[in-house]
Amino acid sequence: MIEYDEYRIELQNLQGSIDELRETLNIASLKAQIEELDDEASKPGFFDDMSRSQKILQKSKNLKDKVEKFENLQTTYEDTLVLIDMANEEDDETMLDEVTEAVNVIKSTLETMTLETLLSGEYDSNNAILSLHAGAGGTEAQDWAEMLLRMYTRWAERRNFSVSTMDMLPGDDAGIKSVTILISGENAYGYLKAEKGVHRLVRISPFDASGRRHTSFVSADVMPEFNDTIEIDINQEDLRIDTFRASGAGGQHVNKTSSAIRITHIPTGIVVSCQNERSQLQNKDMAMKMLYSKLMEIKERENMEKIADIKGEQKEIGWGSQIRSYVFHPYNLVKDHRTNYEMGNITAVMDGDLDGFINEYLKESSLGTLNQK
Repeated sequence: MIEYDEYRIELQNLQGSIDELRETLNIASLKAQIEELDDEASKPGFFDDMSRSQKILQKSKNLKDKVEKFENLQTTYEDTLVLIDMANEEDDETMLDEVTEAVNVIKSTLETMTLETLLSGEYDSNNAILSLHAGAGGTEAQDWAEMLLRMYTRWAERRNFSVSTMDMLPGDDAGIKSVTILISGENAYGYLKAEKGVHRLVRISPFDASGRRHTSFVSADVMPEFNDTIEIDINQEDLRIDTFRASGAGGQHVNKTSSAIRITHIPTGIVVSCQNERSQLQNKDMAMKMLYSKLMEIKERENMEKIADIKGEQKEIGWGSQIRSYVFHPYNLVKDHRTNYEMGNITAVMDGDLDGFINEYLKESSLGTLNQK
């Protein structure tokens, strides 16, 4: 059948990309690393240092998952070619749907794994700390911040990542003024770093009785999660720690105890807060983790000697600084101004379909062709 012949040609054209992926991943090297890590894990006293042992086991698991994913791709590729030959020989049309699905899976998996090779940053594999801050637009902007929170939560769920709220400040009438969440999963930061910047909304405001069109802005800040074992010397005298009562829903515990924590790092002016854990101690631990991550981000920047230089990189949350526009009216369109990638199905985007935007950002950033505006 001509359909089977077309699929065979399509698969044969993918062979070069699969071979290139094998070389890029260096599967042989990954297997050698796995063997070394497994040997280390089998030594007596391995679990005496739980922190170290957990890191080794996690690294081994990540490498094994990567190798298994590639080998499954290779196996599916070979099995599909055999299936096509069988179907052709027997002139069996009933296998066409199975072949079609297999070819689509191969193409999708190959694209995903190829994009993952672009996540070569030192911290790309880390969990991500995502903060959203409502900007120009008042209540409308605060509602937009809550919509974006839902969007990123849905995106994380699609990837089976976990999401936990670290801090949230509710809006005056609706939505949220700011929120910080931890998204945990392999390469969470590597993907979400594409989302750092100002997001612009254009729609007919539900809060405007006159039905006028409004433009609102929310900034997204993304940084990798670091644990407190990183080498950053924090002088306790440089910290101002304040306690306060948590805001929003949460029952008697939230309303009656000053369990929320705000930490100010005086030399840099960095302020972090956490109010969503059950105890003051837990909130402090989480806030310190956020502070470590922010300070580590500063430490990693090259040739940055003044805090003013670092803060100067943050753009105003308003006109002319957006990285992406979400237009609900007078037409439906989401457009990334750095890559010019766009989608007309805005409902799908708000339900977490962000991979197209993220993938295009990763491709162009790897080539150094991002359109900076």
